Amino acid sequence: MPDTKTLPAILILQDGTIFNGTAFGKSGTATGEICFNTGMTGYQEVFTDPSYYGQVLIMNNVHIGNYGVKAADVESDSVKVKAVIGRNLEDKYSRFMADASLQDYFEAQGVVAIDGIDTRALVAHIRTQGAMNCIISSDITDIEVLKKILKEVPSMDGLELASTVSTKESYFLGDEKSDLRIAVLDFGIKKNILTCLVERGAYVKVHNAKTSFEELEQFKPHGYFISNGPGDPAPMDYAVKTVKQILAADKPLFGICLGHQLLALANDIPTFKMHHGHRGLNHPVKNIISGKSEITTQNHGFGVDPKAVRANANIEITHLNLNDDSIEGIRIKDKKAFSVQYHPEATPGPHDSRYLFDEFIALIQK
Repeated sequence: MPDTKTLPAILILQDGTIFNGTAFGKSGTATGEICFNTGMTGYQEVFTDPSYYGQVLIMNNVHIGNYGVKAADVESDSVKVKAVIGRNLEDKYSRFMADASLQDYFEAQGVVAIDGIDTRALVAHIRTQGAMNCIISSDITDIEVLKKILKEVPSMDGLELASTVSTKESYFLGDEKSDLRIAVLDFGIKKNILTCLVERGAYVKVHNAKTSFEELEQFKPHGYFISNGPGDPAPMDYAVKTVKQILAADKPLFGICLGHQLLALANDIPTFKMHHGHRGLNHPVKNIISGKSEITTQNHGFGVDPKAVRANANIEITHLNLNDDSIEGIRIKDKKAFSVQYHPEATPGPHDSRYLFDEFIALIQK
């Protein structure tokens, strides 16, 4: 295998923009929707977040890989991004607790990456032009061939991906003797979300995305958690149906990210594809109820229609994004159900929003 450190690599965007760099990780070709994360740390947690499935990720921070990787710092069982774009992807690391370098990790996980890209210029381009598909290659040099492959990549708009990353078999976490049982619908859940539930005394059963409400009820849960995940929520009729059944049974429900969008859809609130989404760990959100602001971790390319939310008399807006006024949290007035668009477990990120797990537990116990 050639030395990827000196191997030329090409990045081509759907609008025809071309960037040249060098290969990193596995030599090869990868495609997907390009997006960017503004976080300064936590790159391993980001790479293993199932919500990034199907996407090519720009890490806006200059140095990625400088503290290596550690087996414990993952959010799922494998890297979920399709490829990574960086300015300085580091194959040397300084953290004594690390297990391996980013280069070794990417090779082991089969991740194609491109190094030496002016990520600030690329992020500025995506902010202006919007999210689009792209292709990275270190084994094909013919631009026209790459453009032909890129044309065949499906749009994220209308793409159902959650069922692809969901657990195939159900599993349990926590103390089975607990009197607090939570059924989790896994659309691409992060491990630390489950940890936040278990730490609060819950006995959790994690179910496949397409599990029926009747089967979920067999666990005799006291509450339901609707997880984050990748792709477009609009084609997920099977999930919307389940959420409607949970609401009809008047069961306590908490949704995060994709779960927030599914709760909206279950209440006839449309979703839409955002211009370039929110991804990072420094997004300011205001809690309308308390009047306090919190710095949040976010990862989503779809949102809920703000006009439709405000027109629905049965929905209370609980959180707003202070950058663009997008809807970050809702509560269903006549049900025990609420959701947020961001990630309160915040791995990586500040723990300003972990109180939401406490509120969910309190809602169940009430």
